Amino acid sequence: MRSIWNGAISFGLVSIPIKLVNATENHSIHFRQIHLADGGRIRYRKVCELDEEEVQGGEIGKAYEDADGTMIPITDEDLAQLPLPTAKTIEIVAFVPADQIDPLQMDAAYYLSANGVPAAKPYTLLREALKRSNKVAVAKYALRGRERLGMLRVVDDVIAMHGLLWPDEIRAPEGVAPDGDVTVRDAELDLADALMDTLGEVDMDSLHDDYREAVEELIAAKASGETVRPAESGDTGGGKVIDLIAALENSVQAAKKSRGEAGDEGDGGMADVHPIKKTSGKSSASGKPSARTTKKSSAAAKKSTSTSTPKSTGAKKSTSTTKKAAAKKTSKTAAAKKRTSSSGGTGAKKTASSRKRASA
Repeated sequence: MRSIWNGAISFGLVSIPIKLVNATENHSIHFRQIHLADGGRIRYRKVCELDEEEVQGGEIGKAYEDADGTMIPITDEDLAQLPLPTAKTIEIVAFVPADQIDPLQMDAAYYLSANGVPAAKPYTLLREALKRSNKVAVAKYALRGRERLGMLRVVDDVIAMHGLLWPDEIRAPEGVAPDGDVTVRDAELDLADALMDTLGEVDMDSLHDDYREAVEELIAAKASGETVRPAESGDTGGGKVIDLIAALENSVQAAKKSRGEAGDEGDGGMADVHPIKKTSGKSSASGKPSARTTKKSSAAAKKSTSTSTPKSTGAKKSTSTTKKAAAKKTSKTAAAKKRTSSSGGTGAKKTASSRKRASA
């Protein structure tokens, strides 16, 4: 990688020669301006306001515009003579915990490369000291005509530097927060926590620019003469008043579905919420049972049949026992009648005999 600045890190009395290399790159797709009538490219030309002639880069300098419009020329030699100790030095001023750096101050990122063999030893010393302390170094440096603030930290086996905005360059967030007092219920916070847990973590290397890919496909299609169909725009619900609880519940379910997780209650998930519909189990006005009632009756009949089927053997035994008891009772009754009949006949004979003797 090509270096954009050469200098040294000032670490107390230790000086570490380094080269500054860009740690990031811009992958945005850039467009040119064209004349719609003929497709000709539109270019910007630098023209002097006094003589209205185009000026080349070598003839252009810099100046400071005073309040009354007066231009005060400033040359590179003027700037080079300024007493700026950080002109070629990254001067470490403190070591602080990383959480003391406000992310709002983060700017461009650079890699610091040891410049030459003699720089390897002090470079490694600073790197290992940063690792062991779990701190970052706050430093000052000058780049592109101005002094800047930076933060040094370790990335793998390399010292990286993040450009920082000066504290007075961070604007106060006045008038940005929602107006009025907004109350958030515990139930809403619980669902928000559940959504955060469901989304979980992400592999940062897997994230990519979907919009840039879509633009590249559009350019390729137009270059090959294909017809580009407009994409269907999804309704994001922007500007609509929504049920926050329902939206959070649906978001949890959608997140689980996208990750292939079960969303039923048996697995400890959250069940879908549906409105309860009131239905009547009575017959309809036409005298026929409703479809819901018919389904219930059919299900109940099947359940009754399936429940009684295993007990059929017991029912047969009970019937057989009942029949035997009834037959036994019948036989006893018949025997009793027979005995009664027999005793009645003997009594009649005795009575007739007594009458006969009496008449004699």
